[in-house]
Amino acid sequence: MDLQPHSNIAIFCETRAEWMVAAQACFLHSFPVVTLYSTLGVPAILHVLNETQVRHIIISSKLLETKLKAILTQVPSLQHIVVVGSRASSWPDYPQGIRINNMTAVQELGRRPENAARGKTRPRPADLAVIMYTSGSTGVPKGVLISHSNLLAGVTGIAERVSGLGEEDTYIGYLPLAHVLELNAELVCLSHGCRIGYSSPLTLADQSSMIKRGSQGDSSVLQPTLIAAVPEIMDRIYKSVMGKVEEMSSLQRTLFVLAYHYKLEQLSLGLATPLCDKLVFRKVRALLGGRTRAVLSGGAPLSAATHRFMNVCLCCPVVQGYGLTETCGGGTLSQLWDYSTGRVGGPLVCSEVKLKDWVEAGYRSTDKPYPRGEILIGGGNVSMGYYKKDSKDQEDFFVDDCGQRWFCTGDVGEVHHDGSLKIIDRKKDLVKLQAGEYVSLGKVEAVLKNCPLVDNICVYGNSEESYVIGFMVPNQKQLLELASKRGVRGSWEELCRHQAVEEMALEVISEAALAGELERFEVPCKLLLSPEPWTPETGLVTDTFKLKRKELRTHYLDDIARMYCRQ
Repeated sequence: MDLQPHSNIAIFCETRAEWMVAAQACFLHSFPVVTLYSTLGVPAILHVLNETQVRHIIISSKLLETKLKAILTQVPSLQHIVVVGSRASSWPDYPQGIRINNMTAVQELGRRPENAARGKTRPRPADLAVIMYTSGSTGVPKGVLISHSNLLAGVTGIAERVSGLGEEDTYIGYLPLAHVLELNAELVCLSHGCRIGYSSPLTLADQSSMIKRGSQGDSSVLQPTLIAAVPEIMDRIYKSVMGKVEEMSSLQRTLFVLAYHYKLEQLSLGLATPLCDKLVFRKVRALLGGRTRAVLSGGAPLSAATHRFMNVCLCCPVVQGYGLTETCGGGTLSQLWDYSTGRVGGPLVCSEVKLKDWVEAGYRSTDKPYPRGEILIGGGNVSMGYYKKDSKDQEDFFVDDCGQRWFCTGDVGEVHHDGSLKIIDRKKDLVKLQAGEYVSLGKVEAVLKNCPLVDNICVYGNSEESYVIGFMVPNQKQLLELASKRGVRGSWEELCRHQAVEEMALEVISEAALAGELERFEVPCKLLLSPEPWTPETGLVTDTFKLKRKELRTHYLDDIARMYCRQ
């Protein structure tokens, strides 16, 4: 393929075995991997490909047809395309200057003795391994430079915290491999000989949208022992199960609640409940295959209610971790025996964590009883910086007097007496209202997501106003029941736009906010209901379902003006 060592190769593909095979081949031959999320829009795709000047791209046949084909003439550097999932031998409708091969043909080419015997340029620890583009939750995606030593540090840190990894384990991969959480998790599994089965959020469970009723989802077939998940997925499981509990008979519901609280108490004492697990929680555990021994939650904060529920009903530890693309996913991770909620554990062996005072917001490392401040992560897992960015964009990285490299995360944490970290705020999510009150948007959203009526919510505010507002994707079943009780009828779109329904929904989430001990000024005063869910395809959330605040603000610009009475 006429590639020189250290040439960038892009992988634009859904999570599947070929993604990892291609990445391992690139690592072996010192070709930096440029990652792209499969749900990226055309402007972001063009930005990544042209910024990295890739000549070679590995892409699925679906993404080639639906996204890349129409913009090939706008990527002048691209010369070779390797197609995954296609047996075609010719592509007559494509520009003549671009060579296209399917991956099977490329693999057969590599098996030839004359090619297998060719010398390999082995990577050095400091060589670039991945240019990992963020999912763009705050705008245009930035490429994070991750070296081979960064990757190994992150993998080592996670592997040390999850004991007993080996050939008996099966991991189910369904999160985007272009995300550092999934890439790290799979590299940990490969380094310990664990099996990996590939899935997707649409086929993960028996109840998933792409699984025919009565058929088994991928979890039931694979029966994984290890799973990495983002809070959005676990929140869905939690609400689905609680919805079924509400439909139980009075006796069944009472038994479930009694068993739940009994097990919660036993877990706090470090005791097992095999009888409850078998008789009461077996069906919930079966949602993820029935053999899960550990679930790693990352990517965003997991609510305390969901965390407690998962620890009890999945009959295995659910551990929270904290890390960023800039720290190669490494940072902190809870111990498997720690069933506390709201915390992300202590530092991994690859990382150091310290707090930096944020005086304006009142967070200081001298605070009692817990030191508080902006979280700084240092260690061998801290990345090399951002690709082709000027010094201003690199200000979040620095090297101390001892030669240790650090990254300023922008997240605010507090350190507990046992060394465990709790995320309590985020600098970029903080809004100062007209009267001077600070509102942490992420904190408010985390509380409101526990409300059964809420499938997703975005809280918005600015310093020129005296209150915050919200955009919400309501749970369809809950909203229909609420509207029916108040005698409001209409189509789903009509209900979501009905003023009386908006007011009822606002009452419900206001009660949930006060129950979650939010201050009055933190509770949204006005609410917009979205009839359409927010998915990565809509461009309003990332591939790991983090809110894209800039895109959401643009999408609801007219509604923001209306709710702030500017029209």
